[in-house]
Amino acid sequence: MATAAAAKKKTNKKNSSPEGQFRHALDTCSKNGDLAGALALYETAVAEDLRLSAYHFNSLLHILSSSIETLGDEASTRSVVDAGSRIFDAMVAAGIAPNESTVTSMARIAARRPDGGGDLAFDLVRAMGEKYGATPRLRTYGPALFAFCRELEAEKAYDVENHMVSTGVVPEEQEIAALLEVSAKVGREEKVYEYLHRLRSNVRYVTASTAEILEGWFRSNPAAEVGSSNWDAGRVKDAILKNGGGWHGLGWLGKGTWEFNRANVNADGRCNYCRQQLACVDIDQSETKKFAESVASLAMEREDWLDDHDGYDAIIDGANVALYQQNFADGGFNLSQVCS
Repeated sequence: MATAAAAKKKTNKKNSSPEGQFRHALDTCSKNGDLAGALALYETAVAEDLRLSAYHFNSLLHILSSSIETLGDEASTRSVVDAGSRIFDAMVAAGIAPNESTVTSMARIAARRPDGGGDLAFDLVRAMGEKYGATPRLRTYGPALFAFCRELEAEKAYDVENHMVSTGVVPEEQEIAALLEVSAKVGREEKVYEYLHRLRSNVRYVTASTAEILEGWFRSNPAAEVGSSNWDAGRVKDAILKNGGGWHGLGWLGKGTWEFNRANVNADGRCNYCRQQLACVDIDQSETKKFAESVASLAMEREDWLDDHDGYDAIIDGANVALYQQNFADGGFNLSQVCS
């Protein structure tokens, strides 16, 4: 009982300090989404020369980044962007290194600036490693990428994607769909083709919003006009066999209006609308090579194990024993055959 009372007294003492009271009030603003209250708290803290911690700065930037998307007018948005920049600069000036979460919040704020927001956000991401020793994640790139896509600055959006790839960050459905949409809007049909197949290989099952973007492309005039009128059927067939999964990768083939309909696929992999059988998902040649190298590596490890255990006359594969004589309708992996 005495220990609990002492801990409570210590907590009360901590919360009674100016910094403790500031943190409590800031947490309340964060909980309630109180942007004006948070900014007022910060101005008071600056006026009173409070020593703010990384937690305080990160909380302030988080509140600003969460609230800025709901602002309806340009003046308010610009004011919040300016406030976010002051808070971020004050954090750096105080000798506190921004982490990935800090940069992500600031990028979300910067990206909402009416003019050049995407550039500001991207500059932050490109500099974060060298300046602050922080590593970007997928969410860190989102503000700049989506800002460029909104403003139809396709080339800058491609630059963001290239930077993502250089740091080992892989775009997911939302990012690929945004890149596909901006490519369609600016008439970059070769990039539309690229991102379609990126969806095919990385996502495969798309959300309703992505489906609407795809439908918008295939119903558009550019989609009807793009493509080659003549192609070598044999070359297409060879490319499909090479790439796997029914994909030739030779670009747009054929011209004319696309027939676009929404349909279901039955359990056998057949489209209920066109009655065509979907191609099996297969691996391409590069993936086949990697798989073969992996199998060979495992085989070499097995050979080393055999050399170290050469006293055995026979080795029995348990999985094969479990499947022995199970090739009938209700047959399957029979563990009792291994244990008996």
